[in-house]
Amino acid sequence: METNTWALFKKSVYRALNPFINLLKKTGITPNGLTTIGFLITVASAVILIYGAEMGVRGNTRYITWFGIVLLLAGLFDMLDGQLARQTNKMTQFGALFDSVIDRYSEMIMFFGIAYYLVAYHYFLSSVFAFIAMIGSIMVSYVRARAEGLGVECKVGMMQRPERVLTIGISAILYGVISHYTGKFRFVVDWLPFPMFENISIFTVPIFILAILTNYTAIQRLRHCRKLMK
Repeated sequence: METNTWALFKKSVYRALNPFINLLKKTGITPNGLTTIGFLITVASAVILIYGAEMGVRGNTRYITWFGIVLLLAGLFDMLDGQLARQTNKMTQFGALFDSVIDRYSEMIMFFGIAYYLVAYHYFLSSVFAFIAMIGSIMVSYVRARAEGLGVECKVGMMQRPERVLTIGISAILYGVISHYTGKFRFVVDWLPFPMFENISIFTVPIFILAILTNYTAIQRLRHCRKLMK
């Protein structure tokens, strides 16, 4: 169940995208074509992180920042494909299935890129949270799909796919922007083997929050279904 604020925000975004939808209609591209383009852009965002892990240096904000920008661009295509399908009356069962499958692949590839980068620069704990966030993200979608397969509507919860992509994309960009103006900073606590907070925490703390909220959302959906199935 969406909050009124989030639903209003989505409507405003979709309204702003209408000129792009009208342009896409003239090109003749299909909704599945847009889904595929969005997937390839997501792959490109993960490649940026992998390249940064192999060729960059620890503390370089450039690769994560560009990852965030490219990821949000991929998220834009994820919004456009559904709108195009609705406005051109090309909504099909296979199209819905294709979109859902590609979304799952996109999320796993995205989290793979994040974990690869964090492990490469020895942010081990953060990489663990990225993996847990990936598990939660997949389970949020799986519970809904399985419930709807059993005839129960299940859209409750706060951390659906758009929220997850926005959280990661925006935090990645903020990491670069804030670090550009503040320079490097570290808050160290003597009894901790790692810094309490540093530049990259702007990116990794939201991932930690995602790790909690995605799994909470999956459990929330499971409890919702349990009530309805009683």
